[in-house]
Amino acid sequence: MVSAATEIIASENSGLDGGWTVVLPRHAKRHRARPKLLFPKQKNQSWAPNDLQIDVGRESKLMQKIQICMKQLESSRFFELFLAQIHDHTVLDHFVRVLHSEPKMEMVIYGIGSIECFESPRLQLCLAILMKGKFDWIGDIKVFDPLLSATECRVLEALGCSVLTVNEEARRPAVKPTLFFMPHCEAVLYNNLLEANWRVDRLRNLALFGNSFGSYEQHLSLVKDPAVADSRKYILAAAQSFGVEFRIQTVSDYYFNAFHESCWHFFSPDNGHGLPIV
Repeated sequence: MVSAATEIIASENSGLDGGWTVVLPRHAKRHRARPKLLFPKQKNQSWAPNDLQIDVGRESKLMQKIQICMKQLESSRFFELFLAQIHDHTVLDHFVRVLHSEPKMEMVIYGIGSIECFESPRLQLCLAILMKGKFDWIGDIKVFDPLLSATECRVLEALGCSVLTVNEEARRPAVKPTLFFMPHCEAVLYNNLLEANWRVDRLRNLALFGNSFGSYEQHLSLVKDPAVADSRKYILAAAQSFGVEFRIQTVSDYYFNAFHESCWHFFSPDNGHGLPIV
């Protein structure tokens, strides 16, 4: 009988058919990426891009930028190591557990930023799309960021993504295996995601690509601000109790802005002991 892990390895395809952010090391501050905006505070608000004008020329230029970015990324040492980490059994076994008996996990991208104006969001998007091309156990891709323009939405749809029309504030319940792709989002969004899924069954359905929770924990141990700690309480509870993270390698300065301190997160709460009260 072929194991689930073996099936995932065999499924690789060769083609592509709180505003508080992590404190960077002193020597790296010059590389800091443009911070992404907080989502509006209103809950579950319907959303549409402010500019509704169709501009075929802009769409063509943006698609060309993305295609160039994707080609460079796919042939990079960074992407080679990124795939190798997923294939390693220490990470792969966690994906197998999240999938359980399901054939695919949906990918939800929050807070991607402007893929037209900035290179880091383009790199992040291209990484997500390349992942889907490499692994047939990754299902449909849904995207949301309040900064997206009509042009960006049309290009995302042309790339096979669906743009959400509701601002979920990252509170989507993981009722089935779901990969949340959230590089460099604000801590409040990670906290919202965990709070909305603070049940044993849902946390086990959840894989997350985002900032290091260990860095948040370290920062809070230094600043000792009760108000900030309270606003990050689900992050801290998960990190201290049942969360595990695997940091990726950025390899070079070119990928630093887009992926510094980015980690894979998985959650394995104990059925017998329940969840921490937060």
